[in-house]
Amino acid sequence: MLSALIIVFREVLEMAIILGLLFAATKDVAGCKKWIISGAGLGLLGALLFAWFMETIEAAVEGAGEFIFNAIILGLASVLLAWTVIWMSKHGRDMSAQLRQAGTSAAEGELPMVSLMLVATAAVMREGGEAVFFLFSAMQMEDDAAAMVTGGLFGLVAGGILGIVLYQGLIRIPMQYVFKVMGTLLILLAAGMASQAASNLVLVDMLPPIIDTLWDSSFILSDESFIGELLHVLVGYDAQPSGMQMIVFVVTLGIVTWFYQRAQRK
Repeated sequence: MLSALIIVFREVLEMAIILGLLFAATKDVAGCKKWIISGAGLGLLGALLFAWFMETIEAAVEGAGEFIFNAIILGLASVLLAWTVIWMSKHGRDMSAQLRQAGTSAAEGELPMVSLMLVATAAVMREGGEAVFFLFSAMQMEDDAAAMVTGGLFGLVAGGILGIVLYQGLIRIPMQYVFKVMGTLLILLAAGMASQAASNLVLVDMLPPIIDTLWDSSFILSDESFIGELLHVLVGYDAQPSGMQMIVFVVTLGIVTWFYQRAQRK
């Protein structure tokens, strides 16, 4: 029961943080919520399909299915987040001014609504797929299915509540800071997702690690701690990262930041 609670809590919290960032970043833009919610629904459907075909997928890629699946989803989400944050940097000032007027529905130009939907889909599909994978592994070691279901439900509720609390904090950021704060958070999120995608590919030998363990900061901040989990979601924190992870993180961070600042200057 406890293992199921921890697994589901962690995955739901990660999912809630990403969705909360998307909701908070577009909180006053008409039409965004339905796209994000639709994306979350598609992600849930994708996770269920992954669960249904999990054994087949694992067998097809010799047990590396989860890692390849995560790498593809994380890479896609990173690209889409980068696209969204660059769009925000171009239109954020106009949107901030227009949103002060009652009845404003959106700024000139169309927010890449489809990208918001796909990021939400990727987040839910990835976290849901991971939860299914880990629960499946845990059930091989435990016989009490009822306890697993109960633990999973408790984890779902606890993760959802904490996600809502974090979202409530995000939406209290004053409007004049919304685009700057959210832009920075989304850039870090995109870079973190890209580095996690690289980490998954390193684990299945599809990318070289370059340096197996660049450093070990687990004695300061463990991956298993709450803050470590939070930073893992937000910036891809890993207490023992490989050289490839850091290269991908720094390169992605630099490229997206450059486009972001270039768009702001224009």
